[in-house]
Amino acid sequence: MDTTRTHRARLAAATAALLTGLAAHAADSDPVKIAVLTDMTGFLSSSLGPGSVDAARMAIEDFGGQVLGKKIEFVSADHQNKPDVGLAAARKWYESDGVDVIADIGNSAVGLGVQELARNQKKLVFIAGASSSVFTDKACTPYGTQWSHDTYMFASSLPAKLARGGEKNWYFVTADFAFGQALEADATRAVNAAGGKVVGSVRHPPNSADFSSFLMQASSAKANVVALANAITDTTNSIKQWNEFQMGGKSQKLVALTLLLNDVRALGLPVAQGTVFSTVWYWDLDDKTRAFSKRFFERNKFMPAEAHAGTYSAVYHYLQAVKAAGTKNADAVRVKMRELPVNDFYSDNVRIREDGRVMRQTYIAQVKSPAESKGPWDLYKILETVPAEQSWRPLSESQCPLVAKKAG
Repeated sequence: MDTTRTHRARLAAATAALLTGLAAHAADSDPVKIAVLTDMTGFLSSSLGPGSVDAARMAIEDFGGQVLGKKIEFVSADHQNKPDVGLAAARKWYESDGVDVIADIGNSAVGLGVQELARNQKKLVFIAGASSSVFTDKACTPYGTQWSHDTYMFASSLPAKLARGGEKNWYFVTADFAFGQALEADATRAVNAAGGKVVGSVRHPPNSADFSSFLMQASSAKANVVALANAITDTTNSIKQWNEFQMGGKSQKLVALTLLLNDVRALGLPVAQGTVFSTVWYWDLDDKTRAFSKRFFERNKFMPAEAHAGTYSAVYHYLQAVKAAGTKNADAVRVKMRELPVNDFYSDNVRIREDGRVMRQTYIAQVKSPAESKGPWDLYKILETVPAEQSWRPLSESQCPLVAKKAG
């Protein structure tokens, strides 16, 4: 009887292995399918949207349009900055449409839901536009990577520098959603660690038009710095209205914790000039970034922003990993992606850390004056290059379960 049971157990194991192998073979016989989920028409679209879609297409084209002998398929959708809409699109892609990876996303509330769905589905997700540092901290998964800026980087460099320089008392004007809340939390930590303190904060709905009441509360506070923990049009509208109503005077400094390429374009150099900020990307860094950006501009009539560069980098590296792994199986590919260094037009042997953070260097930049600018997109001057180890959350502070498991 024991012999019969042993035989049955071995037969069952062999059958399971055969079925697993057949399933893997069937999956690999399907084409690789890449999706971009982004804000196509809303307040984030100028820095994401059509530019992210075309950046992914460029990466696929540059790779040759096929991998593992199959044509690469591509789809995109607008999440409308609504978590339920984004999650529904992602679920359909993963469960019904054969999508292997979703890139960009650009909205932290949408992205956190999609990353958790990707974990459960054992599919890949690449965060290029969404900025919450939670993606690679307590919400990290083996299937998610973060390719561009995050709130830890935005909040750790400039606020700490200003607080150490004497700007001790801070007041936050914060967008009331996942991104803004994470940005305020990270900046508060940096200010406190540098010897400063937060004397208050006010939260506003995202995509607001009138910031006067929020800014007046901030202006009346006893703070050296009024810090904008928001993004895109919320940031530009806040800066315009702060200047328009001449708030703060000489006693307060207005700081934009996040300032992206299209924000500066929207503000114009006369308003934005002299602003110092941290960034992960600028089109005019070197010959390679200029060459890519010229190609991008010819197709889109604007220079690539941060999420566009990150989306290209993520998709291209993914395809390299699929080719190297010889399979599109997500578990094999995610391991290979961390084994291979990231190399492209603005990545030079960059590694992906176990928490999913892409460890690229960052920059402290300053907006040029109209007199310094030589063209409509000549907007920044780079003041300082910050090594990756100083830019991102150290693993010693991480709440990522993947890091804790490794340490244990």
